[in-house]
Amino acid sequence: MKYELFTRVSLRTAIAKHKLKAGEAATVVEHYPGRPGQEPSYTLEVFNADGEAIAVVTLRDSEIEPLAVNEALHVRRLGEVAA
Repeated sequence: MKYELFTRVSLRTAIAKHKLKAGEAATVVEHYPGRPGQEPSYTLEVFNADGEAIAVVTLRDSEIEPLAVNEALHVRRLGEVAA
């Protein structure tokens, strides 16, 4: 699936290096189509509750998913270990 720039997505996987958990929201800031036979990837920016960027990561298409209208966002304290 190709996500447009600035689309909000959800992480399918935790990223321990950045203390991010699966299910956290991120914003697409760059798209890389990949070579033939490779899945596309995206650079994502993750923000805190005040709108400040806390991480920039690049993930494959299979590692993210679109946000759904039947989902609610929630907050957690930064620094909690990713699970």
